[in-house]
Amino acid sequence: MANASLIGLSRQMALRRELDVVSNNIANINTTGFKGDTAVFEEYVMPKAKHDGFPGKHSKLSYVHDRATWHDLSQGPLRQTGNPFDLAIDGQEFFVVQTPQGERYTRNGSFQLNSTGELVTTEGYRVMGDGGPIQFQTEDKDIAINSDGTIAVPNGTRGKLRLVTFDNPQRLQKDGFSTFRAAADQPPQVAQRPRVIQGSIEMSNVKGIVEMTRMIEVTRAYTQTASLMQQHGDMRKSSIERLAEVPA
Repeated sequence: MANASLIGLSRQMALRRELDVVSNNIANINTTGFKGDTAVFEEYVMPKAKHDGFPGKHSKLSYVHDRATWHDLSQGPLRQTGNPFDLAIDGQEFFVVQTPQGERYTRNGSFQLNSTGELVTTEGYRVMGDGGPIQFQTEDKDIAINSDGTIAVPNGTRGKLRLVTFDNPQRLQKDGFSTFRAAADQPPQVAQRPRVIQGSIEMSNVKGIVEMTRMIEVTRAYTQTASLMQQHGDMRKSSIERLAEVPA
């Protein structure tokens, strides 16, 4: 009879995991460049029950297995800001930024200048160009960033944004609210035809109504599973009490 409890527990653990993912999506609904996640589960069938004294073919047990987390990399809505350092990408490319842990990749193009004139993220990470960090001069004005990422000023250029793509972006791992890191065997590739939009940022692609609806569904499923496990526990208790009764 413990098998039913174990199956119910695996279901509750899966629902708890899914609730964590949904909650994180909702918490980042206003995070620039954030990409929502979806928990992926699969059926795990035990070859036989712990006690195999069952008739017929009723010995196999079906559990819930936490398979993976799927990234929703679809484009989020663009919002115009008019800020020349706010950049959005129309496509599947990523900006490259330098962090203390190494290169990371992001869709969050809300950039600014630091005290030394370098283009950085809101966290202070340097934005990388084809030749290294993007560096501006104090006299630079009327900065124009072309769709291919070239940064132009009236007296020349200040480099070109490094934009990259990946063969399998689902293998990217989140390393912050809006940054990703790549596996060692998945090097970034130079974007062939990027389209950068100056004066705009890409908002989170999380759909609030969908996530709230999913949260309600997960909560109800968890409650139903807990109720079934409680009923099963009461049945076991009643069975033990009856077996323990001594005939008069």
